[in-house]
Amino acid sequence: MSGGAQVLVRVRSLSKSFPIRRSFLSLTAQQVRAVDEVSFDIQDGETFGLVGESGCGKSTLARCVVRLFEPTSGELSFAGQDITHLTMHELRPLRRQMQLIFQDPTASFNPRKPVGRIVEDGLRIHRIGTRSERQQRAQVMLDRVGLLPEHATRLPRDLSGGQRQRVGIARALVLGPKLIVADEPVSALDVSVRAGILNLLKDLQEEFRITYLFISHDLGVIRQISDRVGVMYLGRLVELAPAPALYVRPMHPYSVALLSSIPVLDPGRPRTRPKIIEGEAGSSITPPAGCRFHPRCAYASQICRREVPPLRPLAGDHLVACHHPLNLEAASVLAQ
Repeated sequence: MSGGAQVLVRVRSLSKSFPIRRSFLSLTAQQVRAVDEVSFDIQDGETFGLVGESGCGKSTLARCVVRLFEPTSGELSFAGQDITHLTMHELRPLRRQMQLIFQDPTASFNPRKPVGRIVEDGLRIHRIGTRSERQQRAQVMLDRVGLLPEHATRLPRDLSGGQRQRVGIARALVLGPKLIVADEPVSALDVSVRAGILNLLKDLQEEFRITYLFISHDLGVIRQISDRVGVMYLGRLVELAPAPALYVRPMHPYSVALLSSIPVLDPGRPRTRPKIIEGEAGSSITPPAGCRFHPRCAYASQICRREVPPLRPLAGDHLVACHHPLNLEAASVLAQ
């Protein structure tokens, strides 16, 4: 992204905890710290990818960004407006500008409604246009995402997985949003269908000047669509960099381990995988002290066990939260 691009979304020290209650007393016994002190910006018009293992807090963070979840602490701004403490009534006009595409669109559809009505719902809720104008707008969107006019009268169960995801995209697009949060939108699709959906999202971004917050555990998908990538581990952002820099010179041991897990489909290219990560991720209820990755890291030292590493720039706009970053010298040369 260019240095002059405007910031559409600003997140500062965002945290989200979920209480675990004792049923017989209804008292909070413990808390799941799903997101912990996360900060980043999303530039207008870019695709910001968020990647990490299942349960690391990606989806929770995204839902906090659009205020589907109330943040426990921190600050949020959208298009220059502080939305951290806005009421639901005050947020309503902004809902048109922040839409979501879900991993399983069927779960968010009314199974008794035809596809056309599903796409129209947002226009009806926001009282946009007459009924005939809403129907026309919905049909235009369905056509734009590659569906035929007869699909508007079908029920969700009559469509394939790829077609249902296109309906979900049309529903998000019909209100003309500035930001679309895409939460694992292609993970449940076949590879051939997945490529078509990703190309569609790219085309729509150029046509409608949309900004994406794109969530996935698939590093190949993130690389294909993202301008910048944030890597999350146990609720914290551990690395943030332009996509080319992250994939060529990852600097956090966790990022290196994730990238080394990508299959190499060339039998003539043997690949040595670094032994950096072992075991399972820790608990979000009682996360490790210091760096949360240190129990699984081959480079951990005493400082990693004591102190939380700050997310700091180490090579231009490449930010890393690590006491012992890797590839630092090579990344610094590339940044010059």
